[in-house]
Amino acid sequence: QVQLVESGGGSVQSGGSLRLSCAVSGYTDSNYCMGWFRQAPGKVREGVAFIRSDGRTSYRDSVKGRFTISQDNAKNNAKNTLYLQMNSLKPEDTAMYYCAAGMSQMGYESCSASAKYWGQGTQVTVSS
Repeated sequence: QVQLVESGGGSVQSGGSLRLSCAVSGYTDSNYCMGWFRQAPGKVREGVAFIRSDGRTSYRDSVKGRFTISQDNAKNNAKNTLYLQMNSLKPEDTAMYYCAAGMSQMGYESCSASAKYWGQGTQVTVSS
């Protein structure tokens, strides 16, 4: 059984930083994609950052240079922790952030937007 449990959300002022964590268990795909999505009220869910089993990462344009995705146990993704370091936060980053896994690898470094597994979400609020 795959479980994804997020933590680390909160409220910060514009320009501040937060680190989100996602404890991953039971996910045993060898060619995997994991990552973070977010959804703001009234808006469509969007992919934020992805990391693959080959170590390649990808980001949506609006967070490049500010957010960093990483993991701490790439050789054993059955028990792994996924991170999203978010710096220079902006009010437009305010959203519910979801950890996800089970996407398909696409191209050189990307992942599909269709995830098999989802965490419960953690709220990030950035005030101006």
